[in-house]
Amino acid sequence: MSENSWRNFQSGYILGEKKKSLFCKSKKSIIGMIVFLILIPGIFYFKINTPEKKDILPKAIKKQVQLSKNQLSQIISNTKFNKIDKNIFIEDTPEGKYKITTSIDVYLQQYLLSLMDRLKPLTRGKPQRIALVVMEPDTGKIIAMTGFDLKNPDTNPCMESDYPAASIFKIVTAAAAVETLGYKPNTKLYFNGNKHTLYKRQLKDVKNKYTSKTTFSRAFAESINPIFGKIGKNYLGKEKLDHYAGAFGFNQVIPAEFTFESGTFKSDGNEYHLAELGCGFNTDTTISPIFGAMLISAIVNSGNIILPSIVEHVNGSDGQIIYKNKTTPYKEALQPQTAAIMMKLMERTITKGTAKKSFRGVKRDKVLSKILIGGKTGSLYNKGHTIKYDWFTGFGKEKTTDRKIVLSIVVGHGKYIGTRASAYAKMILKQYFKKTLDATAKL
Repeated sequence: MSENSWRNFQSGYILGEKKKSLFCKSKKSIIGMIVFLILIPGIFYFKINTPEKKDILPKAIKKQVQLSKNQLSQIISNTKFNKIDKNIFIEDTPEGKYKITTSIDVYLQQYLLSLMDRLKPLTRGKPQRIALVVMEPDTGKIIAMTGFDLKNPDTNPCMESDYPAASIFKIVTAAAAVETLGYKPNTKLYFNGNKHTLYKRQLKDVKNKYTSKTTFSRAFAESINPIFGKIGKNYLGKEKLDHYAGAFGFNQVIPAEFTFESGTFKSDGNEYHLAELGCGFNTDTTISPIFGAMLISAIVNSGNIILPSIVEHVNGSDGQIIYKNKTTPYKEALQPQTAAIMMKLMERTITKGTAKKSFRGVKRDKVLSKILIGGKTGSLYNKGHTIKYDWFTGFGKEKTTDRKIVLSIVVGHGKYIGTRASAYAKMILKQYFKKTLDATAKL
């Protein structure tokens, strides 16, 4: 083969390879263009017919709108919690139906309702008013609440705040004395005259052959009026009484799920009135039964008060949870060491004080012997002297666990004295802890 022929062959071969490469590239470009032309309409169609996230989001949010505490309060405002015998019920409102799940312990609530049913047919010893509240102090959850008012049958007596506090206010006075005066359970105190009277002459700081000596714990347990009258008038005074009443929550509307007032406390500065206030020997200081439970919760809960609640959660018409209860701290009423001393004082009320008779035999009882019990009693006629109010506020706590409850019970006796508040307290404590102890034993 000649040199020219070889060069012609090489040139032809190189030109062919270039044409071949160009054809492949063109082929890929054409295929890519076709694919692109097919995809563009598809993407455009998909975009038009597929809702954007911003179109879906408002609908999802709308379904999960949460109820505020105020809205819940309006929904349950007409609910008769003192009469219900279940812990789930439906509220039908113009805005829709709501499924309300409460913290009510059905077993205990039905037991309390059965006690009320036994009272209603009575002709002798039937109370004019009665209210019973049982609450968990560390969560604020009300697990039982019932009662009745013969004069106002449509009201819930547990939320009414016109009951004279009587000696229940000694809890506030005693706590103030511990924190500001340095009182201990064995602090020596003196008084003249009867334990349960309050005359001006009994408020003098004198010691003579008629003077009785006692201790702070005994004065609390036996509810000695002259002692607490002197503490209020001579040692605390208006400013400190006002301060501690406010620290516990007096004169306030409690911002709970259900609206109720705590109680009233007003001091006019009159010295004798300060004595009356200090020992609770007056009809001016009032409390509601629920607030009575809150007072005790401060003692049992190391000085802290939790807002009371009764609703666990609420489901809307579509089944979604639109409200869920949260444990909410309300006040720090006392220092923890003060609360611990107060618990000791209240335990003595049961063993050697004004509730001793009602709690007789506790040490031999299979259930009650396993719990620590403390309380404070109170007793006072109304202004018209037609109803004698009888109080028990207290607590029960298992000795081997942290399970505990607080109770607030008031009985408005008529002409004849029936079952006392402290007797109801004993029955409730036994009923509740019998169930919990049995459940523990089965584990």
